[in-house]
Amino acid sequence: MAKPSKDGINFESKLSDLENVVSKLESGETPLEESLALFERGTALLKELTRILEEAERKVELLSKDTSGVLAAEPFEEDEK
Repeated sequence: MAKPSKDGINFESKLSDLENVVSKLESGETPLEESLALFERGTALLKELTRILEEAERKVELLSKDTSGVLAAEPFEEDEK
């Protein structure tokens, strides 16, 4: 289960919101003023999603350091299902 971010909305929910914004913009059926508002919403969501991902990356790096504080780079291997 995804952990909610500071404002209570999780990453997946924000990503879904961004996908909806993009879909509406790509449809070309929204009036100009609504399109501008959607674009502003989309850029705000993108910034927040980027912040969340960068924070997660920092946490992974902290967890990946060995006892001497050296980052132990290991390739990420997905589980095969």
